[in-house]
Amino acid sequence: MIATFSDPHFEAPRSELAVIVLGIETSCDETGIALYDSERGLLADALYSQVEIHAEYGGVIPELASRDHIRKTLPLVSQVMAEAGLDVSEIGGVAYTKGPGLVGALLVGASIGRALAMGWGVPAIGVHHMEGHLLAPMLESDPPEFPFVALLVSGGHTQLVRVDAIGKYEVLGESLDDAAGEAFDKVGKMLGLPYPGGPHVAKLATEGDPKRFDFPRPMINRPGLEFSFSGLKTFVRNTIAEHTDEQGNIDPQTRADIACAFQESVVSTLSIKCSRALEHTGLQRLIIAGGVSANTRLREVLEASVAKVNGRLFYAQPKYCTDNGAMIAYAGCQRLLAGQQNELAIDARPRWSLESLPALES
Repeated sequence: MIATFSDPHFEAPRSELAVIVLGIETSCDETGIALYDSERGLLADALYSQVEIHAEYGGVIPELASRDHIRKTLPLVSQVMAEAGLDVSEIGGVAYTKGPGLVGALLVGASIGRALAMGWGVPAIGVHHMEGHLLAPMLESDPPEFPFVALLVSGGHTQLVRVDAIGKYEVLGESLDDAAGEAFDKVGKMLGLPYPGGPHVAKLATEGDPKRFDFPRPMINRPGLEFSFSGLKTFVRNTIAEHTDEQGNIDPQTRADIACAFQESVVSTLSIKCSRALEHTGLQRLIIAGGVSANTRLREVLEASVAKVNGRLFYAQPKYCTDNGAMIAYAGCQRLLAGQQNELAIDARPRWSLESLPALES
C-alpha cells in the first residue's frame, strides 16, 4: 500500500526496496512516457499521439510511426523527468514495451530503453503491452484485488482473462477475427467519420435512435467465450448500402442510428460474454482495460450487469485506457521489484502470448 500524507512538506523515509521506474510505450502510434515510484505512485507522465500523421492515410503507416517515435521519445523523457523534478541518479529501472505491436515501433522503444538503462547503470525490463493494459486499473485509488476476470479490448485484441496474480493468466476466450476496437474503427470508416473511427462512432451513437435497427449479437448463441465481429461489420456495410442513395449520400440521422445499433450490438455481446466468464470462474470482480474500455456505454452496461451478481466493475480513468507510459512503468516496476530483468540483447516481439509470461513469486 502506498502511504499518503496531508502535509506536503513531510517526506517519509524511503524503503530500501523502493524504486522509481521510467516507462516507455511505443507499440503503435502513440509515444507514452511515465515515471512510477513503488512507494509514492505515479510521479509524472506524458503522451504524444500520431493521429494527425496517420489520418491522411486512414490508418497507421508503420514506417512513419517508427520514425516519429525516434523523434519524440527522448524529448518526452526529458519532459517527465523535469516535471517530476528528478535527476537520472534517482531512476532505479527502465521498462519498455517489448510486444505485441508494430515491430519497428517496438524496436525504437526497446533500443532507447535498453540504452538508457545501460547508461544509467540500472536494470531494464521488457513489458507485455496487454499486461500493461490489464494492470492499468491498479493505478487508481481503489484498485481491484486478485483474483478477477479481465476484459481486454484494445486495438487488435479482445480477450477475456482470468487473473489470479501478476503473471498468472488464463485466457478464457478471445476474438477469432476482428477485435471490437478494429470493428469500431472500420465501421467509422464506412460511415465516413474521421480517423480513428472508434471514438467518433461512440459519439455519433449518442445521437441515434436505439430502436430503429436491431443488429445481431455475434456468437452469443454458441457455447464458449470466443468473440467474432467480422460478420457484424459486414452486416453494417450492407445496412449502409441499403440506405445510401444513387449519389452516394446517406441521411445524417440514419448514420447516427446505424452507429447506435452497431455500438449496442458490440456492447451487448461483450456484456453477455463477461457475465458468462464470471459465472464460469465463480468470481465477482471484473475489470475492463484497453482503448474500448473508455466507452461510456460499455461501462454503463457492464456496471448494471455485474450489479446483478453483486459484483464490482473496475477500470482506469480514460487517459490510461488508451496506450500510455504509466501502465508500462507500473507493470515493469512490479517485475523489477520481483527481481526480473532482461539481458543486454534487444528483443521485440510483434506477437506474444499473455499466458507465456512468468508469474511473480509470492
